[in-house]
Amino acid sequence: MRASRPFVNVILAAAVGLVAAVLPAGIAAAEPSPAQIEAEIDKKWEQLEPVIEQYNKVHSDLQKNQKKAKDLGKKIEPLSLQADIALDRIGVFAAQQYKTGGGAGQLGMLLSGAKTGDLTDQLAMIDLLARQEKASIADVVATRDKFSAQKTKLDALVADNKKKDGELAARRKQIAADIKKLEDSLPVTHVKVPGCPTIETKTAAEAKAVKTACAQIGKPYVFATAGPSTFDCSGLTEYAWAAAGVSLTHYTGDQWDETYAVSTPRAGDLVFFYSPVSHVGLYIGNGKMVHAPRAGKPVQIGIVSQQPVAGYRSVKKR
Repeated sequence: MRASRPFVNVILAAAVGLVAAVLPAGIAAAEPSPAQIEAEIDKKWEQLEPVIEQYNKVHSDLQKNQKKAKDLGKKIEPLSLQADIALDRIGVFAAQQYKTGGGAGQLGMLLSGAKTGDLTDQLAMIDLLARQEKASIADVVATRDKFSAQKTKLDALVADNKKKDGELAARRKQIAADIKKLEDSLPVTHVKVPGCPTIETKTAAEAKAVKTACAQIGKPYVFATAGPSTFDCSGLTEYAWAAAGVSLTHYTGDQWDETYAVSTPRAGDLVFFYSPVSHVGLYIGNGKMVHAPRAGKPVQIGIVSQQPVAGYRSVKKR
């Protein structure tokens, strides 16, 4: 007897759920590869660079406008003081005119026997001085008001610049945090150092040694030195592996004896040259190494095949 379709559907749904439950989580949602993470970082940088440039422009405009506003403020201050002093003098003239003018002033002068002509002359003189004082400050006030109007516009621009500056800074900070989160999600065996290609190692210790060696690129070769500012060949490999917690002797021959031969080299292994061995570099994969070649040439990336290889060796037996 055939089972009903609803019953079959229920059984199938239960079976799918059971399979999903017992399968490893990695099958359901695989972790992104380093290449995928790097691609996401590149996308984030494409977003970040325009923001950085916009921020640079707004921040530059803010600084320029703040300076202009400050300079105008310095020009306005003495003009305002000059105008205030002149206005005070006009006030004094006005008070004198009131005291010696119509009403009680004129009556007082008449009672004292003063001539009306003297009073008229005094009033005319005070009025003339007041008009001259007003004329003298007209240009000052006009210039002050022009500068003040300019400063008002600049203050509004500065406020707008500050607002945009803060918004762009916050956006830049958020994208940078996203990039850092992505970078932190890269496996510790993924090595990316300026001056070196992107390198995949097998262990965290190998990654540390490779990162350390790459970070020395450009530093000068100096005989019998092992960092941190100068290196010879075995001094560089000693320094790189010391950062990863492995002690090597500062001598190529001893480093050969302290390491283990490998048939398939990988990033972090030592590569030795000549017979007897007299040169060593840190292999980084794809036929390349980081090494301190000789006096006059700094620490750099070299091509392994350009010298006679004596052998590849690992600091750990494998």
